[in-house]
Amino acid sequence: MNPTETRNAGLLPVAIVLLAGMVAALNIGKLPPSMPALRQSFSLTLVQASYLVSIFQLAGLSLGLFGGLLADRFGPRRVMGCGLALLALSSGAGAFAGDALTLLVLRALESAGFILTVLPGPALLRRGVDPARLSWALGCWGCYMPAGMATMMLATPWLIGQWGWTSAWAVCAGLAVLTLLVLQRVPPDARRADTSDGVARLARDTLGSPGPWWLALCFGLYAGQFIAMFSFLPTVYLAAGISAALAGSLSALGVAVNVLGNLAAGVLLTRGVPRHWLIAGTSLVMAAGAGAAFAEALPFGWRFFAVLCFSAAGGLIPGTLFATAPRFAPHAGAVSTTTGLMQQGSAIGQALSPPLVAAVASGPGGWPLASACLAAFALANLGAAWAIGRFEARQAVSRVSAGR
Repeated sequence: MNPTETRNAGLLPVAIVLLAGMVAALNIGKLPPSMPALRQSFSLTLVQASYLVSIFQLAGLSLGLFGGLLADRFGPRRVMGCGLALLALSSGAGAFAGDALTLLVLRALESAGFILTVLPGPALLRRGVDPARLSWALGCWGCYMPAGMATMMLATPWLIGQWGWTSAWAVCAGLAVLTLLVLQRVPPDARRADTSDGVARLARDTLGSPGPWWLALCFGLYAGQFIAMFSFLPTVYLAAGISAALAGSLSALGVAVNVLGNLAAGVLLTRGVPRHWLIAGTSLVMAAGAGAAFAEALPFGWRFFAVLCFSAAGGLIPGTLFATAPRFAPHAGAVSTTTGLMQQGSAIGQALSPPLVAAVASGPGGWPLASACLAAFALANLGAAWAIGRFEARQAVSRVSAGR
């Protein structure tokens, strides 16, 4: 096999891992365009419908760290396969849900499948990518969320128009099954790779290091803004008189440009731009974008431009954090556990933010005041950026001292 064939063979498992992340994220993207239909079918208020967004983070809240421990202890490919299988079962059953409570419970099961699918991603990429290209590859991994969300946000309005909201759930289930079959092309987990450390030790090492905690806080603040913005954007645009198809397309475009930031993060980190500078600069842009996105005094074109800036710049944060997780992990065997703690922080932000934003938007201040809440989340991330920079500086000093 010549070098080109070797590289292409190595790219296939990487592409499959990225595909699995995207398929998992479809289950997030199917909900925002479905929310008006779900509210009508089950007679839900805006706040009640927001629980369908928040419940998806239940597994992340309770299993984020544990899911990472499982991947480090028992093998990332095996855990990813279990996650895809659970997504297929729960989303398929959701297509037959007859009431809101049943759908809520099945969304919680979908969340477990999502966590088990995405947590092993960085470990699988780290196993199959040349170290010189790892930052770039992990920046690409951050694209799984916006790419999957945007794809389903575009497809769901058409699916609803043809067959109703249940068709979106059925499509997500079918794609999870197909991806599970394709996942068999990824090299299997070695019998003893990354399994020598016990679960208790992995948890103790990760929780005892401040670096993973700062990543979790930063990811939580970012994810809370992102999910609240794009979960309610179609609803806001519908209320403004925009058609459902156009509202869904604009929202999907807003999510899709987040991919640009993720890709840019890998390039900028490879060129030596400090991580905390990327996070701090991004946080300022997101604060301004959130403040302008629902400003009623601005023309619609400028408000949507603010949404695009909010999302495109925001992609720098997950791209940076996923690339940073292997560096901030206490040791090489705890990468998935560190990513799990980071995902748990993301889940907390995504669970708390939608009901908070919905409650504020339902009050006298309306959506302009809700956008101020999102801007406050962004400004809080300046503190996380400073802490991440301090931790990385201490790491550098420790490495220099160890080399003497």
